[in-house]
Amino acid sequence: MRILEAGGNAFDAAAAAGFTLQVVEPHLNGPGGDAPIIVARADDEAPTVICGQGVAPAAATIEHFQSLGLDLIPATGLLAACVPGAFGAWLTMLRDWGTVPLRQVLEPAIHYARHGHPLLSNTASTIASVRDLFVDEWRSSAAIFLRNDATPQAGSLFANPALADFYQRLLRQAESASSSREGQIDAALRYWYEGGVAEIMDDFCRTTEAMDVSGRRHGGLLRATDMAGWRPPIEQACGVDQGDYTVYKCGAWSQGPSLLQALRILDGFDIGQYAPTSPDFVHLVTETLKLVMADRDAFYGDDPDVPLETLLSRGYADERRALISDQASTALRPGAIAGRQFPFPPVVLPGGRRPSAAAGGGEPTMARTADMDRTPAEDGPRLTGDTCHLDVVDRWGNMVSATPSGGWLQSSPVVPALGFPLGTRMQMFWLQPGLASSLRPGRRPRTTLTPSMAFRQGRPYLSFGTPGGDQQDQWSLLLWLYHRQCGLPLQAAIETPAFHTDHMLASFWPREAALGTLTVEGRYPQQTIQELRRRGHAVTVGGDWSEGRLSACAFDRDGGDPIIRAAANPRGMQGYAVAR
Repeated sequence: MRILEAGGNAFDAAAAAGFTLQVVEPHLNGPGGDAPIIVARADDEAPTVICGQGVAPAAATIEHFQSLGLDLIPATGLLAACVPGAFGAWLTMLRDWGTVPLRQVLEPAIHYARHGHPLLSNTASTIASVRDLFVDEWRSSAAIFLRNDATPQAGSLFANPALADFYQRLLRQAESASSSREGQIDAALRYWYEGGVAEIMDDFCRTTEAMDVSGRRHGGLLRATDMAGWRPPIEQACGVDQGDYTVYKCGAWSQGPSLLQALRILDGFDIGQYAPTSPDFVHLVTETLKLVMADRDAFYGDDPDVPLETLLSRGYADERRALISDQASTALRPGAIAGRQFPFPPVVLPGGRRPSAAAGGGEPTMARTADMDRTPAEDGPRLTGDTCHLDVVDRWGNMVSATPSGGWLQSSPVVPALGFPLGTRMQMFWLQPGLASSLRPGRRPRTTLTPSMAFRQGRPYLSFGTPGGDQQDQWSLLLWLYHRQCGLPLQAAIETPAFHTDHMLASFWPREAALGTLTVEGRYPQQTIQELRRRGHAVTVGGDWSEGRLSACAFDRDGGDPIIRAAANPRGMQGYAVAR
């Protein structure tokens, strides 16, 4: 808000917030992570994607991991590090869409890293969950996140001087290289991807063997040559029409098109006639999600042969819709396109699970809560962790939707000279060949990170999204349906009871599936829960406020003068919305 009120635009403000989030929510994102961003100027006819998802290193081959005796890429340590994309994405947006100098954007992050911020309780809990790992193995992380090997207390002032020092060095490099705003940003990008930062990361990966969830120590594969010349790709967003609206997502290197596929299928139902908490609404949306997630797992990836045009076509949606019955499906059912049906890789189903309670391992985006029902397949704790989402709309109608994540403190050891860890997004590749998401050097993992944007009558209207791993597009779909189809205001749409299914191949190690499952909030009527179970859904009842972490910003031009609206999720008491 300070950036906006000082005359900056949405892109300036989003960049400042993005760098600050890396400091104050280090268990949710970091400088070494990823950040897909969708941007739109007020007069753009369609939004643009800045792909802050880095690529696999040249040495990251299926054969290399097989030689290590691994059938999955470990979720922690150094083996899963891609080229860090978040830094490049934020600076590319600032350079090409923003207006303020780099120093003005970095100063808030430097301030909190240098002087401290009250530590979030979830951050303290995450540090506590990996405290032994830090003490016994990741000493560079212990030096940053522990105090004499003890976990810092929630609410205590927490600083990261090493990160502050690094950003100060980066600013000095940038400002000594050029006197222009754009020149300084370009110099900072060079320093990161071709200069001192790349060299430090290269040396750390070569000389450090870090314990990971495999139970062994491995060095990293990322090299300075992998980073040299890499910049975030600038791409067109893909979208589908919804009457006067068009909903836009990132491409098939993300899971974003799954939401668009779901909208196409649901176009064939009068979903607005059902109450959001009715069994018919929940059943139709859940069965739709099962189909589109099967297509995600079979077809999506950083591959030019992804049949995206077919997947988003009305004809294909008609074929998929015909598979939905009154009973819950318990099968993985990807479609067949042009006579091809992609094979699924081996998957671990409930009852034959890999251990997922290893420190820093398992899916880092969903945590078990004490008030959730348990099934026999859910016999282990999940470590807390998540992702961030950020929406900004300014007075002119410029719009940003960003989902930064990765570089979690609990997933990889801190690089001492930088004050932050590398990411672990490469765990989303498969080590079986033949899939669009199979591991290949120079390709992006099929990320779960998936910001959303909607235009109304050809102009930017709504920026929205959520943390939540495989649940991101599920919860974002619900927000859109509640708001657009059910007519609820944004805040009411976010607060309406929500649900998700795990009927898919999990994107995170250990890549489990839980077929037929459905998790609903405890605020659903008992009659709805009973009817869903009668239809064959394996229903888990969560806490009353346990599903989703949505936020949204809108630029509403109806009725004359535009109105800026903002809404945020009360779940977890961490989201925040402000508009003025």
